[in-house]
Amino acid sequence: MRATIMYGPHEVGIENVPDAAIKDPTDAVIRITRACICGSDLWFYKDGPAVDHQAMGHEAIGIVEDVGSAVQTIRPGQLVIMPFVYSDGSCLFCDEGLQTACVHGGTFGVGGEAAGAQAEALRIPYADGTLYPLNVDPDDALMPSLLSLSDVMGTGYHAAVSAQVGPGHTVAVVGDGAVGLCGVIAARKLGAEQIIIMGHHEDRIALAQEFGATDVVRERGDAASERVHELTGGFGVKSVLECVGSEQAMNTALGVVRPGGAVGRVGVAHYDTLPGQDTFYRNVTVSGGPAPARAYIDELLPDVMSGKIQPGKVFDSTIGLDGVPEGYRAMNERQSLKVLIRP
Repeated sequence: MRATIMYGPHEVGIENVPDAAIKDPTDAVIRITRACICGSDLWFYKDGPAVDHQAMGHEAIGIVEDVGSAVQTIRPGQLVIMPFVYSDGSCLFCDEGLQTACVHGGTFGVGGEAAGAQAEALRIPYADGTLYPLNVDPDDALMPSLLSLSDVMGTGYHAAVSAQVGPGHTVAVVGDGAVGLCGVIAARKLGAEQIIIMGHHEDRIALAQEFGATDVVRERGDAASERVHELTGGFGVKSVLECVGSEQAMNTALGVVRPGGAVGRVGVAHYDTLPGQDTFYRNVTVSGGPAPARAYIDELLPDVMSGKIQPGKVFDSTIGLDGVPEGYRAMNERQSLKVLIRP
């Protein structure tokens, strides 16, 4: 079968690799029908892979082709969502809805136990705890939004939950990438009254406004913080969704949150410390981390199925496996927001 391999910074290729196969009794094998490139994949693209010849990709929808002898709830032929982490579904943390901390779990496409989903097929450890079966027809129009539930929509929702977004809140979303845009959807779903998108790409801002953003801040640094305070009567916002992961983005988030507010951070952190004195004396909560995407599917799926939310609109181009190297380049150069892959 064919799969995406990362060799080094800006070096991505498609290789023939051994077919995905059952290894443990709790495994399943799925044929990938939709996958995508994630913004977090671009860190490997810029800095180099975590391991030599890293198999890439951690978001997918697929059809179950085979299951191990111990698999009980997943059956061949099912259409399934593959969240970006695998999890046993039975440990302390899975029971608490924090599958990203599963004691037997891990992340697809980062060079560990599991391979990558930007491929024709994939072995799924702990199939019962990992895969989310769908009782829907494989409708092409619906697939992008269902795919978003494997990571990007769940991550945007986790940012909003971590930022304690509630009815009537003022919210700022730092970052106009796909996660930030899904954060706008999440903030609106949770009842926010004012949603400020902080970004400067006009096409993405337009999509944010379609999703429910009420205000736009294009400035950066101190000017951005000043503008948010102007929009909020001088107080700052109750909730901030930090959807980038850079030090500048976190500083911006802390600069716009009001006393007693909360910051939900879901961008992979590329900074070492947080300013403790500032957050302490203003009673600011900083929370978040890798999103337990599987835990949110039950809540988000009905809105996707009804069309109430359409997070699949963050995918602005579709490619086959042969186009994946070009897809990485386009996303890295901000020529594409998020690339969908049809192997």
